[in-house]
This record gives sequence, structure tokens and C-alpha cells, in this order.
Amino acid sequence: MDKLLETIKTLTLEEKASLLSGRDAWNTEEIERLGTGYVRMSDGPCGLRCVDVGDDKKEHARPSTAFPAISLAACSFDRELLYEFGSALAEESRENGVDLLLGPGVNLKRSPLCGRNFEYFSEDPLVAGELGAAYVKGLQDAGVGATLKHFALNNQEKARLCSSSVADERARRELYLAPFETVVKKAQPWAVMCAYNKVDGEYCSENPTLFRDILRNEWGFDGLVMSDWGAVCDRRAGLKAGLDLEMPGNEGLNDRVLTKAVTEGALPESFLDESARRVLALAKKARAAKNIPHTPETSEARHERARRIAARSMVLLKNEGGLLPLASGEQLAVLGEYAHTPRFQGGGSANVKAERVSTFLGELETASKDFTFLPVYNAQSGEAESGALAEAAEAARSKSAAVVFAGTPASWECEGYDRPHLRLPETQNELIARVAAENPNTVVVLFAAGPLEMPWIESVSAVLFCYLPGQAGAAAVADVLFGRVSPDGRLAETFPLKLSDTPCFPYFGEEHVALYRESLFVGYRYYDSAKIPVLFPFGHGLSYTEFLYEGLSVSRSGPTEAKLCFTLKNIGAHAAFETVQVYVAPPKSVVFHPVQELRAFEKVFLQPGEQKRLELTLGERAFSFYNPLLHGWQVLGGAYELRVGASSRDVRLTGSVELAATHPDAPLPDFKKAAPEYYDPKRIQSVSDESFAAVLGRPLPRHSMRPFTRNSTLQEISATWTGKKINALVRKIALGAPPPEGEQDLSAMLEGQAPYLPIFSLVSGTKGALSYEILDGLLLVMNCRPLRGAAKVVKNFFFNKSKKEQKDA
Repeated sequence: MDKLLETIKTLTLEEKASLLSGRDAWNTEEIERLGTGYVRMSDGPCGLRCVDVGDDKKEHARPSTAFPAISLAACSFDRELLYEFGSALAEESRENGVDLLLGPGVNLKRSPLCGRNFEYFSEDPLVAGELGAAYVKGLQDAGVGATLKHFALNNQEKARLCSSSVADERARRELYLAPFETVVKKAQPWAVMCAYNKVDGEYCSENPTLFRDILRNEWGFDGLVMSDWGAVCDRRAGLKAGLDLEMPGNEGLNDRVLTKAVTEGALPESFLDESARRVLALAKKARAAKNIPHTPETSEARHERARRIAARSMVLLKNEGGLLPLASGEQLAVLGEYAHTPRFQGGGSANVKAERVSTFLGELETASKDFTFLPVYNAQSGEAESGALAEAAEAARSKSAAVVFAGTPASWECEGYDRPHLRLPETQNELIARVAAENPNTVVVLFAAGPLEMPWIESVSAVLFCYLPGQAGAAAVADVLFGRVSPDGRLAETFPLKLSDTPCFPYFGEEHVALYRESLFVGYRYYDSAKIPVLFPFGHGLSYTEFLYEGLSVSRSGPTEAKLCFTLKNIGAHAAFETVQVYVAPPKSVVFHPVQELRAFEKVFLQPGEQKRLELTLGERAFSFYNPLLHGWQVLGGAYELRVGASSRDVRLTGSVELAATHPDAPLPDFKKAAPEYYDPKRIQSVSDESFAAVLGRPLPRHSMRPFTRNSTLQEISATWTGKKINALVRKIALGAPPPEGEQDLSAMLEGQAPYLPIFSLVSGTKGALSYEILDGLLLVMNCRPLRGAAKVVKNFFFNKSKKEQKDA
């Protein structure tokens, strides 16, 4: 690092500033005279989305492997499989000259509606952190850097560009920050990407508490902090807070902001030195990683790997009477267009231009299966054609089994906006009900970004949930249905009976101030504590075999640690994996807690009749809560119940351990009087302002639309004549041009984000054609100071024009 400091000393102020923003959309800047090199980036949590700029000046994605969505891979609960996933992505990245992959995202699934949940692991921080760390290690051990995102509290897509997430300190530390902490401490990703949203009214891109206090000083992160694309509001404030790199580049617009601030004495140059060193360190790391040996894979080998990851992760939700696996001679009615046109990935920056795509019909034809196929519904809308439902029911009647392919249309699940509900298209629900009425051996194969309501669940025999399984997903479905693979997936999130049962249902989707009133009661932590019936619990998943748990012994391995030993035996006829889950129930206290929390899990493979004696150790953190009065972690003294099982509601063994308290003299957060809802989880959906303010420790923030500022949104300024005109112009430019042929249509994503676009982004979005000074003039006009504002606009318009003419000359 000393050599880098020496290099920094040789740089001019302008060169230092140039390193702190991208050269373009996908590359960092380099100092050619010193041969510093640069870093090539690519989207890619679910597959490489490497883009090139064509002759038409538009981005075109290269074909690559569409791996399963992270939401599906997480259901494997398999660290080794996620390591392999990361390794596979690294190999393809290196073949395409990519140094840094923009993933994984470890944001928690606060609500099943979040439009980007298919990119995230779980509603549980342990699962998200452990699997995220494995993925990062797989990437980086193979020579490609990982970018941990989106830091932090980015749990909804609606208004993500302007909303402020407000959560109490315990919820932040125990839930939302915990996965990031685990990945940083266990895997040291090369980079961390900030989120678009604000936290407590301060944009993540300029939040020193997140970057300096927590990420670097507490967790020991030594890599680079970068922005999400277009997430920078105030570049000077961001640099001070610890944001090293702004992406994408904007032709030096904010570089000039920084150099001007330094020359005017408003910003110490040491901030530029610090961040420039990190950018150069990243480039040096990328160069060194190219020396790590690797063996390029063929397209076919990557496809097969994607198939295996998908098959190992799919979740068998129901299998009444052991209908699955299907016998080889079954006569099948295959119903639903998704058997022919697979629904395999989500939309937005994680969308991949797949090299090839398997189809279930193709798999059946290759295996010479006896089947009849009817498309029934349109793949784009998900709605059935006229008369198709009756025809499908008739076809199902004469077959030994019916396999219905159903799912949500791609337009429902995308970055930039949230899911509208948890329902299938209504005609698909009707299709399933009518087919099941004609054939008791009905199998439903579901494709969606997250949980679905299933009003027909009692009438079907089997349900296989596939999330968004990637380009080889259809082949993986065939592997599971015909018994070539025993289903190993377990739900990494709870499936509620209905949307209104979700803990944040009354609160989710708030536009400007997102109040996380439910605090710790997210996912199973709420459902289990409040004893809410669910469709399928967290951790649930069936297998083609059965497992016996027995012989639990629990001992204390330290003052605040415990060791569990028990035997797991495969008592069925199929070789398979079991996901062992350990939940901890805390002692009664004045501190509110969920009734139980997952504190350990292991994936275990057993042959028929095989048994293993397993030993798991729970460290101090497994018994700790974050005490905001102590500003640290604390263990309550007392008896902890340890529950070993196959889901949060399928506990097979229980034991207990008595632990000593840490910090026994520290005051405890007692809100029994000030916030009683948190001690009666059935009341979580009706937390009062007073109660949440008490737990939060301060008055609830409120959003004020006026006066208009650089942070105001297009929707807000549209209340004025000037703002209306600006809004119309921006929407015309952003939404008017169709995508290049064969490329993803992002119009729905842009449409969803447009109302919430902060107007400061218009400056970087126009590469400085609209300057901050002109924007400030327009704000004066909109804030009822038209003469002063118009004068500022005119003056700076001609000043900008003169500068451009000088540059062109």
C-alpha cells in the first residue's frame, strides 16, 4: 500500500478527482501515464450482464448463462452450492474481461412484495449472510471481485430514489445490517455498493454513520465503497462520508465539483487522496487476480451447472399420497404456456440475455414421454384464451396425471417497482381448480419471484415451487418431477396465506418516509410469535425420503456458548439432503424478542439407511441482542431453549442451556409501558406513532414537500407549471425510445421510477448540459421567486453555452 501512497503523491488534483468517477458506464478511470490500469464491471447477481455499446450508440448485452435467481439458490441452504455458483460466475466473467461483478444483494425480504426480492436471499439475516459470504468467496477465490449491495435498508422499490428508511436500532443491527456484517467479516468483498434510498433522511451515498462508523471502523472493511448507478446526490458530502467511487461516469461533472471545492478550501484534499488510493488498490487487486489459474468452461458445461443448482434448490411444497416422483410410463396432460415458453428470470439490471433456454416440452420429447400439451394462456399476460380452460380440463380427465405450469407474468416482477399483490392471474387459478376437479393426480409447477396465494391448495396433489430458475430451469423441473433428483430446497421465506397477513402490510410502500414499525417482527419472527397460520412456514420443504432426528444432547462450551449433538438418519428409500435448522428461544425478560430465531443450519447428505452424528456450536452472538442503551451486543442471563427441526414449525428435538449474562449491570431497554404492542406480537400491525417513537428513541420524521429543493421529485414539482413542463420533457426523453431489437424492454421499470426521480439526477443524467446553477434557478421559479430564478437560468445558460463552445474549439 506504500507504493500506492507514493503514486497518489505524483497525481495532480484533477487526476485524483478523475479516479473518483467512472470513465464511462462500466469502467473505472485510469492514469495512463502511470499505467495504473482500470477495472471493468458488470451486472450479474444471477448471471453476467456484460454490455457493449453498438454503432447505434446503445447498450447491447452479450449472450451469457442465465443462472437461477438468488431467491431460488438461497432455498438450497447450501454454502458449498453458493460457493460453486460464485465460482461459475467468476469463470464466465473472466472470459468476458470482467474484473468486478455487481452482486450479491443481501437485503432482507421485509415484504414479499419488494420488486427486487428475486435478487435477495431470505427474510432471515443468518441465511442471507452465510450464503452471501459463500457466494462472495466463490467469486473472489476464482479471481473476480464481488460488490456487496445495496447498503443499506433498501427493502422496497417504490420510491427507492427518494424514500427514507426509518428503523429502530435493534431492527437495524439484528436484522437489516446483520447480513452485510457477516459477508464483510467472513469474505471481505472487494467493494460495497450504497443503496439509492435515504436512511433517517440522509442519502445512503452520503451517510458517514454507515460508511465510516459501521462499515469501516466497526466491521473492518478495507475495500472500496461505490455508488449505485445515479445514486449520488451531493458528491462533496458523499466523499466526506466515505463514498470512494461514483458510477457511472458523467464526463467529469462531479470531478470539477470536487476540484473546485478543494481549491476554494471547502474540502481537504486528503479526502481525495484516501478514495483515490482505494480506487487504485482495486485496480491493482484486479490485475493480480488475473494470475489466478482458471479453466474456461464450455457453454454446455455452464448450462448443466445452472441446471444442477436449480434442481438442488427447488422446493416441493406438497406431495400428497407420494404422487411424485412421476412413474416413467405416466400419460401426462401438460398444461400451460410456461411449459413451452419458460418464465425463468426477473427484470431490470439482473436480467440476462440467455445463451440458450431449456423447455419442459423439449425435455419430454427428448425422453420420449407420452404427453398432450395445451398452452391455455398467453405467456406475456398470463391470461387464458377463450375456451381454453374447458379444453384443458377435458384433456386432464383422460390422463393418469396432469402437470399444470403456472406463474406470474414477467411484467409483474422487476427492479424499479414492487409486486402489486401475491395472486396468480385469475384465469390460472381457475385453470388449476378446474383441472384438479377432473384429475386428482394434479401437479402444479409454479414460477414467480416470491410467495403466492394458493386458493386451490387443498384440491391438488403436489406443488413444486421454482421461483425464477434460470435458463436450465425447465430441465431441472424434469429432473425433480421424474425423480432423477430428490428435491432438496427449503423455503428461505415464509409463504403467508394472504398478503394482509404480512407483518408490514399496513406500512409497506410508504413513499417518502418508510417507517419500519414492525421492528424485529419480520417474516417467521412475526408469524411464529403471533401464532398466525401460514400457507407454508419458513424452512419448509419436502423430500422423496424421510429423516429421523434423535439423541439430542446440549452442553455449555463456554460462559455464553453452547454445543448441540444429535443423530440424523435417512429412513427412506432415496439418497437425499436434509437441511437441519436450529432455533433459539430466549429467556423471559423486559426486553422484547421474537419467540424464536434461526441461529444455525447445516446441509447434510445421507444415503438410504445412513446416519450421522452431528455437532453444532452456537457462539455468543447466537444468544445476543443489540442493546441500544449499551451501543453493543449483550447476552441476557438465563435458560435458552434450543429447538432442532426441519422448519420453524416442524421442531423435532428440544433442549436447553443456562448461560451467564454479559454486561449484567447495563440498563435494559424496557418498553412495556411505552410501546406495549411489541410485547403482544398480534398487535404488530397496529403499532401507534407513540409506541414506534418510543422504540425509535426520537419523534417520527415527517416529509414536507415545500420548499422545493434539489431532492424534490418530478411528481412533487409537477404541482407547479414549470415542474409540469420539466416532468413531461423528462418522461418523453426517457420513455420515448424503444429498446434495440432483442434487448430487454425497461419501459415499465422507468415508468415505475419516473414519478420519484429526484431532480438533482437531471444534472448528471444530462452530462452537465443542465448545470446545478440552472437547476437552482428553476427551483427559485418553482418556489415563487420567478424573476430572480429566471435571471439565474439565463445567466448560467449562456455561461454553460460559452464553456461548451470553448471545449469544442
